[in-house]
Amino acid sequence: MTALKQYERLEAAGLWRPSLDDQRRDVIVSIGDATLTITDMNDKPLTHWSLAAVERGNPGERPAIFHPDGDPGETLELAGDEDTMIDAIEKVRSAIDKSRPHPGRLRLFSVIASLALIGSLIFFWLPGAMLRHTVNVVPDIQRKAIGQALLGRIERVSGPVCSTPETAPILTRLADRTGVRQIAVMSAGVTSSLNLPGGIILLNRSLIEDPEDPAVAAGAVLVEKARAEARDPLAELLSFGGPMTTFQLLTTGKLNHASMDHFTEQLLVAPRPVLRDEQILAQFAQTAIPSTPYAYAVDVTGEDVLGLIEADPMSGRDLEPVLSDRDWVLLQTICGG
Repeated sequence: MTALKQYERLEAAGLWRPSLDDQRRDVIVSIGDATLTITDMNDKPLTHWSLAAVERGNPGERPAIFHPDGDPGETLELAGDEDTMIDAIEKVRSAIDKSRPHPGRLRLFSVIASLALIGSLIFFWLPGAMLRHTVNVVPDIQRKAIGQALLGRIERVSGPVCSTPETAPILTRLADRTGVRQIAVMSAGVTSSLNLPGGIILLNRSLIEDPEDPAVAAGAVLVEKARAEARDPLAELLSFGGPMTTFQLLTTGKLNHASMDHFTEQLLVAPRPVLRDEQILAQFAQTAIPSTPYAYAVDVTGEDVLGLIEADPMSGRDLEPVLSDRDWVLLQTICGG
């Protein structure tokens, strides 16, 4: 149907030509049910055009020229004073065109949707995927170099690492005993303990100088080791720096000094992540170090660390000392105390 009821059976005079070789002739044009009917002056039908297939040969011009879709040789010319019929045909054509499927629009919408999906993937998925990939491919030697670089930037704030020729091998033995690559004792800056990429653990001097049992310092190392396993310190650094830091490390193998400075500033003041007792106790069990001395050093009443005391995996066992008494006493002088 025409979808425009007011134009049904509307008639107008026009000039019709069946082909390019034929002469134009006077005709009567009428709009019917989905068709444009062309008759001679004696009301004899000459042809019918489907309204869905009517095309305008000269849009916006007068006289208006129409032809069937695909056959521009057959034409219908309506004079400028037949505005009502011309407008009716145009409105019917417009209504029919709107009801047709538009592959171009659908294609455009599909492209826009695809670009939106790609944009979402880039914005939400790619940074995390790139970070995980970078963390997995960075070799241990580069991790240690990054950790040493971060340590150097921490020293700019806290002062140099405590060290003496006599205590260096003792720290190495403590690192071997706890299963980490390196332990560094800080006189200031580090509130308690920190972990850096490359298996580097930082301890405040109080964890060395104050306790009588080296298992306390060893416990602090093991807690940081558990934190590093729960959240890779390299991933923490890259996450803090953002996608550009990750991309820089992945493509150049280097990190921006400003990014590392900002990260160390945050690292020194941020509260340490809280771990479940099970995560901590697994480290003590793996290294055969008792958790009770460390627990009482954290809370002398034992109330807040009851799980580490009651579930001490080394409770009641005869254990090899973490360090000899001589080594421990000597290590306690590492910062000149």
